[in-house]
Amino acid sequence: MTPDLLEAGTERRQAYTARTQDEALLTESGGRAAGYGRVAQAGEVDTTHGRILYLEDVHVSFDGFKAINGLSLDIAPGELRCIIGPNGAGKTTMMDIITGKTRPDTGTVFFGSTIDLLRYKEAEIAQLGIGRKFQKPTVFEQLTVFENLELALKTDKGVKASMFFRLDSVQSDRLAEVLHTIHLAGDLGRQAGNLSHGQKQWLEIGMLLMQDPKLLLLDEPVAGMTDEETARTAELFLSLKGKHSLMVVEHDMSFIRAISDIVTVLCDGSVLAQGTLDQVQADERVIEVYLGR
Repeated sequence: MTPDLLEAGTERRQAYTARTQDEALLTESGGRAAGYGRVAQAGEVDTTHGRILYLEDVHVSFDGFKAINGLSLDIAPGELRCIIGPNGAGKTTMMDIITGKTRPDTGTVFFGSTIDLLRYKEAEIAQLGIGRKFQKPTVFEQLTVFENLELALKTDKGVKASMFFRLDSVQSDRLAEVLHTIHLAGDLGRQAGNLSHGQKQWLEIGMLLMQDPKLLLLDEPVAGMTDEETARTAELFLSLKGKHSLMVVEHDMSFIRAISDIVTVLCDGSVLAQGTLDQVQADERVIEVYLGR
């Protein structure tokens, strides 16, 4: 795609936005636009054109089954996007593609305007600033909350470096900040295995935050939580919004209502509907395939 065409995509988006002020929450593909017009800097995620994640016409098949079928979506920097849809809609496969676990057959996947995620391996994508949390919490249960967060720091993990590692003041401040954010400031000395299910989920999110991700992918984060834990998780996500971009896959509609601006509904591997929760809940197609009557 040439820079001229990419610039035209930007102009098309601007014109679209101007025409639809009453639907300002909605987005369309094309956000990376003229990213090729800039020189990419190491470690930089270019969001000049207003998109941190961009997927266009992505297809994935497994033994003839189309898990992802022409999927296109984009997410803005600092946005909290909720993804819903029936089982088998392609939600997990989409996250696998973004994180490099699954390679699409065709399509475009960009992180910012200049980073083509299809050129990177899974570990490299994590280093670029994309963190992923699976449904089941994975923490070091024999270690304390503090030790789990300390291990998650972006540091040299070599044997010699680890033996002589000591937190500096900046790292200590960051760890204290994350402890407060995840509601575990009073539990830093507790063994992770003794935490409740919800607290383990928060700890794992904290471990991701210690790596300072720009985009967080969160798969059913409140599954199995108590009502109180769910409410505190909503507070946590809202506190992260703006500082990080979040993509949250969830089935709990009350939780989604508490945190969402834009909801994307996937079905059969592509976007079925998108808008506010009220808008998608009123969509007859969504009611038919997912919500029921």
